[in-house]
Amino acid sequence: MKIAIPTEGIYISPHFGRCPSFTIAEIEGNKVVNREIIDNPGHEPGLIPEFLKNLGVKTIIAAGMGSRATDLFNDYGISYVLGVDGKVDDIIASFIKGELKGGESSCEHGAGKGYGFDKSECDHRH
Repeated sequence: MKIAIPTEGIYISPHFGRCPSFTIAEIEGNKVVNREIIDNPGHEPGLIPEFLKNLGVKTIIAAGMGSRATDLFNDYGISYVLGVDGKVDDIIASFIKGELKGGESSCEHGAGKGYGFDKSECDHRH
């Protein structure tokens, strides 16, 4: 199974659609068999969900995402866990152990200063 995590350095990015990159981890059993970091293809409506679907991703782990993305992931049969934060390695380990806990999405539409759209402030809850 492939999972995708919006990534900023070694941490999950709070900005799903405008993250610098995605960590894609392929998990078999309780092991990561392949892991790569892929640049974000760009923030355009519908682009990232289709991009991740075409990579074979089955689960998205994110701090938050907008309703358009969640609707598309639902249409594609891709599950998602929202409200997650921390280091990517710890998140992957928790997912493999079945201990990953989600929560409320941190996303409010229109957020992301410095991630492709210049805004005066970030709309994400911290």
